[in-house]
This record gives sequence, C-alpha cells and structure tokens, in this order.
Amino acid sequence: MPEADKIDFPAFERLKSLPAKRSLGRSVYENLRSAIVKGDLAPDGRVVENRVANALGISRTPVREAIHKLEREGLLRQDPKGGFFVVGLTRADIEETFGIRSVLESYAARLAAMRHLEGELQPLEEKLRRYQQCLDRGDLELLPQINTEFHDLLYGLSRSPRLIKMINDLRDQIYRFRLVILKKRGTAELSNNDHRLMLRAIRDRDTDGVERLVREHILRGQDIVLREFDMEGD
Repeated sequence: MPEADKIDFPAFERLKSLPAKRSLGRSVYENLRSAIVKGDLAPDGRVVENRVANALGISRTPVREAIHKLEREGLLRQDPKGGFFVVGLTRADIEETFGIRSVLESYAARLAAMRHLEGELQPLEEKLRRYQQCLDRGDLELLPQINTEFHDLLYGLSRSPRLIKMINDLRDQIYRFRLVILKKRGTAELSNNDHRLMLRAIRDRDTDGVERLVREHILRGQDIVLREFDMEGD
C-alpha cells in the first residue's frame, strides 16, 4: 500500500468483531461516528474515502455511504479540494447547545421529581457509587460514560418520551462536551457532587430546587468548555 494511503484508525479494529448480519455500511458508519464523538478523530481531521476503504480492506461504496450520512448529521463537512473534515465546534455552537440543554434537562429533572416511583432512584445511586469508585482510583476515562448513564436514567424518570427524544437529539454534542468537562479531576469531582444534590432534591420531590440545580450544573459546564475553547484558540 502506498504510504499516502496508510491510515491509522484504532476504532476500526472492532469492525472484524461486529455481527455479520449488520450491514458493512452501518458498521463503518458507527465506527466513524464513534471515533468522531469520542475524539479519536480530532476536529478538522481529514477523512478521505479511499484511504478509509484501503485501511479497512473494503470497497469504497460502504465508506461513501457512511461519510455522506455523517455529513448530513453535521459531523463531517466536505472540502472543496476533495475529502471531508471532522466538524469542529464554534463558540456559538457551544452556547446554543448548552442553552438548549439547560432548558430541556432542567425540565426533565423537574418531571422526574414529580413522577418517580418508590425504588426507582436506586439505579441513580449506583451510578454515583460507581463514578466515585473510578474517581478514587484515578480512572477518569470511564467517567463520561457513567455520567451519560446517570443522565439517561434521570431523563427516563420524566416519563416524557418526546422530551427524552429532544434531549437525545443533542446526544453526540453533549458527549463531546463531557469529554472536556470530565478530563480533569477537579471538575469531575464537582460534577458528581452536583449529581448527589440533584438526586437528593428528586428524592425530596423538590421540583423547583432540582430544576435550579440542573440549570446551574449545565451552565457551569458551559463555562468550563468555553474556557477550554478560548485557551485552544490563543
């Protein structure tokens, strides 16, 4: 293989273990999407159809399908000179996403405080314990996933499928932000402390309190991401 066609995508190593019944195009799409969301492919990183196909040892057709689907979702943009680039985040993107989140997720928490049933908070408590265990042993890489699972459980208690769908439409962007927020121990600890307060308010059915806590939690996260964004731009 010519040197120019060599490409290293660790995320694609999983392709060989994916169930055969899944279409190749979907497998390529899911691996590319995961690599973008988790930061394996950095913002503005170049994705060239034939290089991805050569790296995977497959035809270009499923790669082309995956790339164009990711373009429609706003995760890739086409370069007029050829190929595609991973879409980076602008300051406006960050502010808009966090603003929407602060409204939707605080309302979901309010509904959760109103609608949860006895015994339904136990899974949330377990996520807090698991998160703290990872913090205690310095395993920060697992925190974004555990954090996501905590929030998913909280949204579910709202018993509002339409609201949950609206929140999940922002899922990829939210995960990218969590990677930034939780990569430092101090902000990771603060996040879990916030979650403990949220859970206490939900247990007490303090609708106003939990709505305020979630909004403050999300906007604090926005400040962290914006500071990181500004530092990278200097």
